[in-house]
Amino acid sequence: MIVSVILIPFITGILIPIIPFEKRRQKEIFLETAVVLNSILVWYLLLHHSDSTFLLAHFTGNLSISFRVDGMGMVFAGLVSALWPFATLYAFEYMTKEKNENVFFLFYTLTYGVTLGIALAANLLTMYFFYELLTLVTVPLVMHTLTREAVLASRKYLYYSLGGAAFAFLGLIMVIVYGTTTDFIFGGVLDPAKITGKTDVLLLIYVMAFFGFGVKAAVCPFNSWLPQAGVAPTPVTALLHAVAVVKAGAFAILRLTYYSFGTDFLRGTWAQDVVMAVVMFTIVYGCSRAVKETHIKRRLAYSTISNLSYILFGAVIMTPLGLAGALTHLVFHAVMKICSFFCAGAVMHQTDRHYVHELNGLGYKMPCTFGIFTVSALALMGVPGLAGFISKWNLAQAAVESGNPLAWGGVGCLLISALLTAIYMLTIVVRAFFPGKDFDYATVNDAKDPNWKMLLPLFAFTLCIIGFGLRSQPIVDFLLTVANGIE
Repeated sequence: MIVSVILIPFITGILIPIIPFEKRRQKEIFLETAVVLNSILVWYLLLHHSDSTFLLAHFTGNLSISFRVDGMGMVFAGLVSALWPFATLYAFEYMTKEKNENVFFLFYTLTYGVTLGIALAANLLTMYFFYELLTLVTVPLVMHTLTREAVLASRKYLYYSLGGAAFAFLGLIMVIVYGTTTDFIFGGVLDPAKITGKTDVLLLIYVMAFFGFGVKAAVCPFNSWLPQAGVAPTPVTALLHAVAVVKAGAFAILRLTYYSFGTDFLRGTWAQDVVMAVVMFTIVYGCSRAVKETHIKRRLAYSTISNLSYILFGAVIMTPLGLAGALTHLVFHAVMKICSFFCAGAVMHQTDRHYVHELNGLGYKMPCTFGIFTVSALALMGVPGLAGFISKWNLAQAAVESGNPLAWGGVGCLLISALLTAIYMLTIVVRAFFPGKDFDYATVNDAKDPNWKMLLPLFAFTLCIIGFGLRSQPIVDFLLTVANGIE
């Protein structure tokens, strides 16, 4: 079954341009049914998994394409499979104003299968293979509109991703040479007998591989591709910025740090200080740029850059509590950010307005959209009672309890980020609901909330944001078991 949940999205995507659907509704039913059924299979697999590894192909030595369900894979696969059906439903309505729908849904569905391949990979080689494949299937999505901006953005995304993959490949080679296996084993796989006298070289390679995988996670200075990718249709940017691509980068770094090199080898070294300093800088940098940005989706893109480094900050604390905080924000941020992106996409779809200064008064004409956006904004700020507060609290607690003075400085970065997030998110909310007493409401008479295909995912994500904020303990307890290598 583990291979089937990866293959079904591939087969479904390929069939989209082949099957001669008579009506668009038939295509929507076929695609949504396939995605929902696959997500159900994924969750069945996660809830009834065994510790066995499925070997798909063996090359030589310990190199193979293999799949297995472990705690870390359960988190990422569960997240992806839960969000994808809603994202697909949203895309049906959004793409009514776009061209080349069949090509779009072909690559959009392929991305689902590739992302599951990353999540369920049993070893570093398998994850790297699907990580590279993720670049290839998402480039056509970024350049979907075929405008000059889209082509340039896709080219930059491709160059950055391939360059990052080259650095990540060095990490793979070192694990092959100096590890006991390429399989993901909690605590790392480096062979003490082989690494004697080669510590600094291995630390350097770890840093290079960190930045290699960090390209997709938009870590400084390799993050400029992400705001430019906002030219893609919103269903694409939402998955790029919230689920598939950027979270794959963060997930790969978690695997590299905790399951390949191992925190016992990395903790307390200069390599830990370097990567921690970079992610702390990225947290503040992303928020600062978001405050200045006037384009709605690019503002949210810079917000993503900052929040991704929240995850990486928890990762490089290199303690179980730090990993738990990273996983918590990986899950909660995905829901918060896809919700805010879908709200922005609904506004653009309904009104063709793309800039913050164009949003004045729209809150009265689109109350559902902007009401939900307000909830996601408050959650991203870290307001108590919402999901963002829980993950940020866990990260701050992990930093304080780590005993690392540099990590204590990271708490200050989180506080600065919270303030800047309030500025760039609430600016949108205030403009939408409080445009000023002299505002001419006749200028927004054409605006209205979208139909149920867009609103249903938005309401579902809002319930998750509130539910995670009020009742987070069960999922946090599970993530703590994963972070301690128990699950």
